[in-house]
Amino acid sequence: MVIAAAPRLSTPTSTVSAPSGHRDTGIDFVRALCVLGVVLLHAVMVGVTVSEAGPVFENASDGTGWIAPLSWLLQVMPLFFVIGGFSGLLAYRRLRDRGGSATAFVAGRVHRLLRPALFVIAAVGVALAVLTVVGVAPDLIAVAGFRYGQPLWFLGVFLLCQALLPAFVALHERAPLRTISLLAAAAVAVDVLRAATGNDAVGFLNLAFVWLTMQQLGFFLADGRVHALRRSTRIGVGAGALVLLVTLFLLGVYSPDLIANINPPTAALLLVGLVHTTLYSLYRDRIRRFSRRGAVAAFTGFVTRRTMTIYLWHMPVLLVMAGATALAALAGGIELPALDSAEWWAVRPLWLVTALALTALVAVRVDRFENHPSPEVTASHRRLALGTVLGLVGVVLLLVLGTTVSTAILAVLLLMAALRLAGRPGVGATPRTALA
Repeated sequence: MVIAAAPRLSTPTSTVSAPSGHRDTGIDFVRALCVLGVVLLHAVMVGVTVSEAGPVFENASDGTGWIAPLSWLLQVMPLFFVIGGFSGLLAYRRLRDRGGSATAFVAGRVHRLLRPALFVIAAVGVALAVLTVVGVAPDLIAVAGFRYGQPLWFLGVFLLCQALLPAFVALHERAPLRTISLLAAAAVAVDVLRAATGNDAVGFLNLAFVWLTMQQLGFFLADGRVHALRRSTRIGVGAGALVLLVTLFLLGVYSPDLIANINPPTAALLLVGLVHTTLYSLYRDRIRRFSRRGAVAAFTGFVTRRTMTIYLWHMPVLLVMAGATALAALAGGIELPALDSAEWWAVRPLWLVTALALTALVAVRVDRFENHPSPEVTASHRRLALGTVLGLVGVVLLLVLGTTVSTAILAVLLLMAALRLAGRPGVGATPRTALA
């Protein structure tokens, strides 16, 4: 893992980024919408029924016709990584201008991402232990652990992308078009190899190539290179990407269900990210003006302060809601509506509003773990590299082996070690400024 300070090279004057020391409210608002979209998508996919054998928890979208069109609205992960690249580049350059190093940037990212994750993983491990002690069926506990761990892929991949950001900023400043072209070509090559061999495991290489490409696209947005293009050019690029995406769907190259294109990621998501980025660029000024309105600004500020906390906690909240629904049905003899039935859809609005409200409430209670001042970061490249690797291993462990009491304990220990290595030994916390 390369974590080296990038040389200071001249870059185009940005017409997109906010003034120095200020946040881009438009970008913050779009990121908040992305977080909202993720929570809503996962909430609507929760299926709870009760059979003679007991509660049944399943993905309500399996085999349905509505998930594909809904995914076109709520598949926001490509845009999320573009925004991560946008914010990360500007934050890194601000730090570098103040004399900070790439090591300090990555160490700050490690703390910002892993500290809230440490707490939620520990809480889930305790919850699974309690469920085991009170005699909940092992298969239900296994389902809960599996469902909880699914969204953690984002934590691991985002940590990887942010850890590599200084190195890719250096490449961007030397050869921007060549760098993003090679990453995109690698993503396409992985898809071709996957199709040729029939080995889906090959596709997981795109956990790096697809999302690094999206992060790299965010650099172009932050540099002002995207907005510097003529409006007609941006419209043509966005429309061309959309036409190509639809064509690939019609030819059967990729599934029209954009959720299916995320596990493992496919190059179709590159086109989705390109469409989203050009749309944002075309409507940037309007989005900025809208984001400054009172209620919109309040919503944006609420989510921005708690982005990772909301992401990490929304799935435990949904699992608790699912469990409580099943228990209430069993205790009261209530027959739950069949999944995808008219009755099921009739109660979806209440379900979604409850999920958002409870997730927000939990986020308010625990956001101190995300916003607590970071310790002074290590100056050692080796300590930081090892800490970052341990953090990634802790997350991958839960993804590969599933979340159980034992894997949660091991992941917590690995994340604790990662945070300790990313900090300077013997030095306490110092105030932290916003990193994104």
